[in-house]
This record gives sequence, C-alpha cells and structure tokens, in this order.
Amino acid sequence: MGQYSIKEVETLSGVKAHTLRIWEQRYAFLRPERTDTNIRYYSDEQLRLLLNVATLNRHGMKISKIAGLKKSDLDKEVLKVYEGTNQPDDLLDSLILAMLDFNEQRFEKTLSAAIIKLGFEDAFVKLVFPFLIRTGVLWATGSVRVVQEHFISNLIRRKMCAAIDSLYVEPTSNSKRFILFLPEGETHELLLLFTEYLLRRHNHIVTYLGCSLPVNELDFVARHLKPDFLVTYQTVAAEEMPLRDYLNLLSATFPFSKILVGGTQLSSELLYLPANCIPVKSADDLLKSIA
Repeated sequence: MGQYSIKEVETLSGVKAHTLRIWEQRYAFLRPERTDTNIRYYSDEQLRLLLNVATLNRHGMKISKIAGLKKSDLDKEVLKVYEGTNQPDDLLDSLILAMLDFNEQRFEKTLSAAIIKLGFEDAFVKLVFPFLIRTGVLWATGSVRVVQEHFISNLIRRKMCAAIDSLYVEPTSNSKRFILFLPEGETHELLLLFTEYLLRRHNHIVTYLGCSLPVNELDFVARHLKPDFLVTYQTVAAEEMPLRDYLNLLSATFPFSKILVGGTQLSSELLYLPANCIPVKSADDLLKSIA
C-alpha cells in the first residue's frame, strides 16, 4: 500500500496543501492517517478519492456537494467528465489512477482519446510528459513503486513505437542525418523515442541507437555514420564520467556534427558547452536548432 505525504499528494493532484487542510477540517470525506511516529500520510484509496474530487471541483461542482455524494454517484459523475473532456488536468488524473490500479484499459482509453482530440504531438507534450514529470518525483522517493513505473512506461513506449512505425521517410535534399542515443547507464528513453518521431515526421534520416551506448563505441559510430546531428539526453547523474567531460568527448569525437543535448542533468549544472553543443529544452528548441 502506498503512503503519500501531503507534499506528494499536492504534486500528484494539483490541489494545494493548504486547500487539502481546509477540506479535511470542514468535510469528513478526506482524513489522512498517521504513522507510529505521528507523521500524517495518505493511502492509495485516499489519493484515488482526492483525484476524483479534484476533477469534479475543477468542473464547477462545489466541495460541499461532492462531500455529500455516495461513492457510486461520485464515480458516475467522474466518468461523465472523463468521457467528455480534453482538458490536460482531467486526463492527467485519469492516467495517474490507471497507474495506481494497473488498469491498462483505462490508460489506453484515456491516451487514445487524447491523441484523437489533441493530435499525437500535443497529446505527448501537454499530457504524457507532464504526467511523467508529476509522477517522477514520487518514483524517486519510493511512493510509487518501480513496478508501476515499468507498467506505465512500457505502455507509453508501445504507443510511441507504433506511431514511429507508421511514418515513412522519403529523403530529400533538405533531409539531415541524425544519430539518437543515450549515454552509458541512462535508460529513460521515452524522450528519445519522441525525438525520433518528431524527426521522422519532418522527413529526416534517423539512426536510433537506444539506451546506454558505451563510450568506447563512439569512435566507431563517428567513422561509419558521419551524422549532421547527434541528439542525446541525460536525466540521471553519470557514474563513469561527469557530464561536462562527456560533452567534451562528444565534441572532440564528432567535430563536424552539431550535438543537441538535453535532460535534467544539463539544467542542474552550470556548464560551458563546447562550440558545437546546443542545449535542447523543448520540441520547439529541437526543431529551431535543426532549421
């Protein structure tokens, strides 16, 4: 059973901590539990309830009315919202509930509906990546289990791969050659897969080398592929080589290529980037750098 602090519940639900405390004081539907050391926490069931309450409240239903609903009536009202909404916050709540319950059908239905309503790119930019950011802090603290992370990540990965497979690239004089890979020890590839989708959709030639590419393979890649661009991301601290040294190595190995680099490690350090390295913080950054 999960145990969520009030800060973690705030991150997941989008409901501010002081609002949660007011609801707890005025209404009986939400009561945190306490550990043996008197630290308050919320259970999985309480988190599910709060996500549903927050959804209805965003759509104009007063908390006083929500607090008086039976669970069956609450579920019916929430279902009506999910079936008719294209609001990212509502869809985020639905994805989080799907993760907590290991509900593949709910996840597929929510994401597929978002893709139909928003388009593939907007669905991932406005929904999937905010979802990963919102839950990522909880994976790091252990509030969401690794098995839940793997469950959701693999569903998202499957959706991305299907979208990539549907694209056909017919190279033209404007097409550039890209190599996509993650550094050794880096296994979070969803952003890299989304990058492959964007590049192929814009008719570029992509060689996808995947996760955890060993450093000693870089020379071979440089000799045989001669890319116009490299794209890589680093979201966890490297054990073998500091990021600054790694980027210097990439720059020296691929002196005639532009190196597009992103990830949380880049933003968490003050780096003097080599001349051919370009920071990428968004899909717009990526496409502007290519143009």
